[in-house]
Amino acid sequence: QVQVVESGGGLVQPGGSLRLSCKGSGVIFRLYTMEWYRQAPGKQRDLVASISSGGTINYADSVKGRFTISRDNTKNTVYLQMNSLVPEDTAVYYCSVGGGYWGQGTQVTVSS
Repeated sequence: QVQVVESGGGLVQPGGSLRLSCKGSGVIFRLYTMEWYRQAPGKQRDLVASISSGGTINYADSVKGRFTISRDNTKNTVYLQMNSLVPEDTAVYYCSVGGGYWGQGTQVTVSS
């Protein structure tokens, strides 16, 4: 069956960096658009970044210039490099495979 597993979250101080990873299995990974979403307490789940099978990348305005999405199809993995983190980035970050398969999420907390 399809499995999507995120990792790399944690507690970081404002201005710091984290790198999230998402590994998919049970699908032909390279054919899918991969997406990172985040959901803060009491808020809706929002798209943060996406990368298509052809490498087209899109970012939410709030993370442009700070976050970088990339993928390694040989490892069935998508990454989200997050720099210059601010408290407003605090959320559970979810990975999606083609919008249809989801991971369990990884918590990112930005706090001093």
